[in-house]
Amino acid sequence: MIQFRPRRLRTTPAMRRLVREVEVRPSQLVLPMFVSDTPGDISSMPGVRRHGVDEIGGAAERAVAAGVGGIMLFGVPADSAKDEQGTQGWAEDGILQRGLRAVRGALGNDTVIMADTCLDEFTTHGHCGFLTPEGTVDNDATLAAYVSMAIAQVEAGAHVVSPSGMMDAQVEHIRAGLDGQGLHDIAILAYAAKYASAFYGPFREAVASSLQGDRRTYQQDPANRREGLREAELDLAEGADMVMVKPAGYYLDVLSDVAAASDVPVAAYQVSGEYAMIEAAAGQGWIDRRAAVTESVTAIVRAGADIVLTYWAEELATWLK
Repeated sequence: MIQFRPRRLRTTPAMRRLVREVEVRPSQLVLPMFVSDTPGDISSMPGVRRHGVDEIGGAAERAVAAGVGGIMLFGVPADSAKDEQGTQGWAEDGILQRGLRAVRGALGNDTVIMADTCLDEFTTHGHCGFLTPEGTVDNDATLAAYVSMAIAQVEAGAHVVSPSGMMDAQVEHIRAGLDGQGLHDIAILAYAAKYASAFYGPFREAVASSLQGDRRTYQQDPANRREGLREAELDLAEGADMVMVKPAGYYLDVLSDVAAASDVPVAAYQVSGEYAMIEAAAGQGWIDRRAAVTESVTAIVRAGADIVLTYWAEELATWLK
């Protein structure tokens, strides 16, 4: 009887490279970036900073030179610029629109410029939509604001708008709004399965969040797997060009489900808490930082992601060249 020995295919680095099933490509990495009128380092995310408008273009150029496939831009307004409805989110002189113009001016079409299409950074209450007098998020009233944001972001230079607020029918309304303006070539990356995760904490420092309470009435319960696939299917039916699962590393089952069902590219967002934990452990010397970063992103791609948003995108891209 011939005995198969799997270890034969692990004997040398060359052999392991030859039979490797998953290879992460720099071009499938997207770097989330923050633009702010008050730039500075983010204490809970070592190596990540809020960039000023005057520096965001150069920082984006460096990331693209390293090989990343895209940039996801978040705006961080001053507290004085926030209001109940988040109107700076679609204002021509809003911080995100100014940042988009700077990045588009620096890079043109040399990369894919994505914009986060959500109100939470711009509202005094920190929620992703308009609030009713009772304090709950008004789904339908919020949709028109998302359309206004998307159009403003495209006019400022975004190639892709990315509704992340988990409002029902957000993709349908944004698609209709863009098409109504003749913006047929603008892609929508839908945050389709976005969970009410404990791993967003460092991000909230990064964007100086004003959140009061939590977002559990519109983001998904972390216990629910089937619901993630259902949300993605709804966004696909509404015309999403890409769909996203967020967070990534703790929701690989959901990511696998969505990837198996989707006929469009699937993205996954390796969120701030995932980043911070590896950085913290590596800073203590408890784990091999480069190996842990590489393994964590490889796992996300192995589960089915075509695109990975990660704060290590620039650095990882240089390692993969």
